[in-house]
Amino acid sequence: MISAGDFRNGVTFEMDGQVVSIIEFQHVKPGKGAAFVRTKIRNVITGAVTERTFNPNDKYPTAYIERKPMQYLYKDGNLYYFMDTETYEQIPINEDVLGDGFKFVKENMECKVLSYKGNVFGIEPPNFVELKITKTDPGFKGDTATNATKPATLETGAEIKVPLFINEGEMIRIDTRTGEYMERA
Repeated sequence: MISAGDFRNGVTFEMDGQVVSIIEFQHVKPGKGAAFVRTKIRNVITGAVTERTFNPNDKYPTAYIERKPMQYLYKDGNLYYFMDTETYEQIPINEDVLGDGFKFVKENMECKVLSYKGNVFGIEPPNFVELKITKTDPGFKGDTATNATKPATLETGAEIKVPLFINEGEMIRIDTRTGEYMERA
């Protein structure tokens, strides 16, 4: 059990049958009246974010989220297959669980599979990946006066914006959390 007075960023707990994680919290002690905890919480399963206030004495059961490293193997229809690197057990995961960052993951990359009580609810791709550019327009000399960008298609099929000096066939590093170009690899 965790009391609302002990809330910190990243703490996960069960509330009203849902698993939630704290994004932001603030302990408030008004001059008049009782203290309270103002929070911004995210439903871990659905991703919905809400603001809520708690009495510091409220207690909630702690929820333990398992983050298991697994290797992405292949796609078959709407199912994506992942392998546990310790037991070599393969599990299929439905497409709607993957999230936006998964478009930067290619076969044989290691991801973290997030589950609660055995139910998989999300995939955490590596924070940074190196991918090859398969299609982009050529850059022209003298186009570097501004921070101009151009669209580029990566080997996974994802499209991002890259600086004008990047050419087809180059390897680049991408931040999967934001989907932005970082640097040449």
